[in-house]
Amino acid sequence: MRLNVEINGEQRQADDVWEGESLLYVLRERLGLPGSKNACEQGECGSCTVYLDSVPVCACLVAAGQAEGRAVRTVEGLADGDTLDPVQQSFVDAGAVQCGFCTPGLVVAAHDLLNRVPDPSDEEIREALAGNLCRCTGYEKILDAVRAVAKGPLGKDTVA
Repeated sequence: MRLNVEINGEQRQADDVWEGESLLYVLRERLGLPGSKNACEQGECGSCTVYLDSVPVCACLVAAGQAEGRAVRTVEGLADGDTLDPVQQSFVDAGAVQCGFCTPGLVVAAHDLLNRVPDPSDEEIREALAGNLCRCTGYEKILDAVRAVAKGPLGKDTVA
């Protein structure tokens, strides 16, 4: 099948897609967007989290055919050209990136949280990130990164 999908604000097309192929596979292998990571393939680790019609989903659990005609926003799509999104920049600044495998999913999850709750409590941050597994950082620097954006000078306007 031919898949027509809006990715990061741009209409994209992938040919010869099997309907049961995962959205993650299409993003990484067919469309050259390697930001979302392939780790568990069971929706348990969160490393493949993307927005599908503005709702965070594990791309490994979404069949490519389900994305037909819909809008996908990946971690790459959070940046504005060469300017990182404030959440992305905060992860860099806080040292919340080690091996980087979990980072894309954590960034998307944090981005979603801050769009819904501009000044979240630690409990809200932990709950929002609970579906994302990290084996390197111990989470404290990740929490620091989210806290820093939440307390940022631009308030809710820091994430979009």
